[in-house]
Amino acid sequence: MIFIKTKKMKQILVASDFSNNAGNALLYALSLAKTINMKVTVLNAIHPTEGINNSTYNAIFIEDYYARKRSALKEWTETFCNNDEYKDIQIKTVCDVGFLRNVITKYIEYNDVSFLVMGMTGATGIKGIIGSNASLAISKMRIPTLIVPAESILHQTPVITLAADYKTTKLSVRDIKALNQILKVSDPKKLEVLHISDKDTAARTIENGEKKLKDQLSSVDITFHYVEDDKPSSGIIDFIETNKTDILCLVKHNHNIIYRLFSGSTVDEILNKSVKAVLILHA
Repeated sequence: MIFIKTKKMKQILVASDFSNNAGNALLYALSLAKTINMKVTVLNAIHPTEGINNSTYNAIFIEDYYARKRSALKEWTETFCNNDEYKDIQIKTVCDVGFLRNVITKYIEYNDVSFLVMGMTGATGIKGIIGSNASLAISKMRIPTLIVPAESILHQTPVITLAADYKTTKLSVRDIKALNQILKVSDPKKLEVLHISDKDTAARTIENGEKKLKDQLSSVDITFHYVEDDKPSSGIIDFIETNKTDILCLVKHNHNIIYRLFSGSTVDEILNKSVKAVLILHA
């Protein structure tokens, strides 16, 4: 498949493996797209050896297999989209041959993708599905990625929380755009900011961190909260459960407190216990 780079409507990219979790992620993406006026593309990566099975006969007819896979993806997508609620959303499907990371990277290169949306099993966690779409996105891809556990739905007026570390967290231009876009689902735009600090964080650092976020998100009503905890995951989980957070935003940036969450099982713990959607920003 050849992609031609053109200026098009911003879109949400949903990775599908035809599973129930991918279906729930698609429904979440459709609800998001309806609110923030984006199109939705459902993408399936066909593994290079899929449909061949080392058989010369299968290799000869591999294009037929690819055609059936593209048709299956379209039919699968239509089962979720044949609803008056989504009739005004532009929806398309794309199947491409290759490893998932390469297929998604190539698609993003030629299309204006704001979010990658992926499903996962809330009871298993990312470490339990290493090699899966969600794990790969968090570890290898640098695009705002919304991980949607199977139990999650997008509420009408969701509470959105950004967990930050003022010492080292630096939001990129893409991060700011992603936050502004996803904050459109709250009306007016409201963001809860949870600063995860250690004991030697200076008051000046906190003051500068607040000011910078206010400048970067000038049209957003921001409420600041603070937690000092030896185990950041505990502080985050306690806050999002008390505050009834629907979408938790985490910034993955080398060597900050939030980054260290990704090196262990903390993201798993947050997803498993909070049963919320998590937006991963890559700074």
